[in-house]
Amino acid sequence: MTLILRLIFNALGLLLIANYLPGIHVTGFYPALIAALVLGVLNLIVRPILFILTLPITILTLGLFAFVINGALFLFAASFIDGFDVTSFWYALLGSLLMSIISTIGNKFINGEKTK
Repeated sequence: MTLILRLIFNALGLLLIANYLPGIHVTGFYPALIAALVLGVLNLIVRPILFILTLPITILTLGLFAFVINGALFLFAASFIDGFDVTSFWYALLGSLLMSIISTIGNKFINGEKTK
């Protein structure tokens, strides 16, 4: 049940981000839900592999290259999902940063709700 709540919360967060950033467009709730699911799978499977492969660059940049990896995955997800569009890498970078913040807040809210 918490997985479904997280997915819905992330989809709503993506809609909120698309509402305020002019370079990110989501046509409705269903594409946002699919995008949240794809982003979750990419972060679960592809992100650790990319992080290990780029570990020397990440160490040299004191961890800032991890933001680039997140932005690239955000842009990659938008490249093949209909109804989810990102115009440039910089909007993808900003969108992934905001999505991480929203996801963290949602996870704390959902996990905190379970312990009560």
